[in-house]
Amino acid sequence: MSENASPEPELEPRNDAGTGEGTGTIPSIHAEDAPEAFAGEEMKEDAAEEESGARLNELPGPSGPYLFREYAFPQQFREERIPHLGHLCFLSVLFFLGQLAAIVLFRVALSYHLFGVSTLHQAVEDIRYTLGSQGTAYLLTFAGALVFFPLLWRKGLFEGLHWRGATALSHTMRLLGAASACFVLAMIDGFLLPGPADAPIDKVFRSPGAAWTLFAFGISFAPFFEEIFFRGFLLPALCTAADWIREQASHRPAPTLDPNGHPQWSVPSMVIASIFTSVPFALMHAEQTAHAIGPFILLICVSLVLCWVRLATRSLASSVLVHACYNFLIFSLMLLGTGGFKHLEKL
Repeated sequence: MSENASPEPELEPRNDAGTGEGTGTIPSIHAEDAPEAFAGEEMKEDAAEEESGARLNELPGPSGPYLFREYAFPQQFREERIPHLGHLCFLSVLFFLGQLAAIVLFRVALSYHLFGVSTLHQAVEDIRYTLGSQGTAYLLTFAGALVFFPLLWRKGLFEGLHWRGATALSHTMRLLGAASACFVLAMIDGFLLPGPADAPIDKVFRSPGAAWTLFAFGISFAPFFEEIFFRGFLLPALCTAADWIREQASHRPAPTLDPNGHPQWSVPSMVIASIFTSVPFALMHAEQTAHAIGPFILLICVSLVLCWVRLATRSLASSVLVHACYNFLIFSLMLLGTGGFKHLEKL
């Protein structure tokens, strides 16, 4: 630097008050010091966004009144809302695909005259074909659910469905009591409102082998897969949907999770969901009893008990156990009445 160069003027620091007094200083303007007219629309929008964000932070987690709160609270939403109606629709697609595959296998078996069956009429009346195709559809649907739902839920299928087998074992005696109560109810219903004498289900019991096959299917495959669909998917999904509708109508947050992290629904929603779960459950079995009113009412009552067990214990395994025990008692009565399925004409 040249000695003749004049030194650069030193800038005096800004005073603490921020007024900008002093030589060469640039006064700073703070938002809180600026007049409202100077703030402009941009500052007003920023303030509105901050206020909106503050209100969002005050919401009680995923129970806030937002239709798409799954994206704002992904973990809490998954814990509370599994499974919902979207998952039920996806399961229905898997079941449809399983049914198509079962029909294909049914036709292949018929073309090769498996078990000596050569006509479609014979296959429809052969329990090995009917239960075989039904069991195939169940297994394929279950296999698809085991693969895809853990990807959607980021947890295992049984964990997402709240299987909780230990809970079922801890309430074994009470669950056996519930199954026995359903059995007594079936006896009363059969006395007051007996079904038709020659129902389609009775035609299955034409041989001891067919009876034993249906016995085994009725206490294993049937209760397991039916409970997964009706009490595992349909019932919780309807409970969540009913609470969401109530929430939108009343503008009041619906119940979310209890202190143990289990889904919690309002009592009216559980009642409504149990009814709307029991009607299709009864309709699914109505064809077996020629749509008789007595068995239909019984099936609705049994389904309501199963829904109550599932919701009260928060365990899908509990409703499966009650369902299996109830079927076991019904088949055991038939077993005793026919001398070990040797005298099927007594049915």
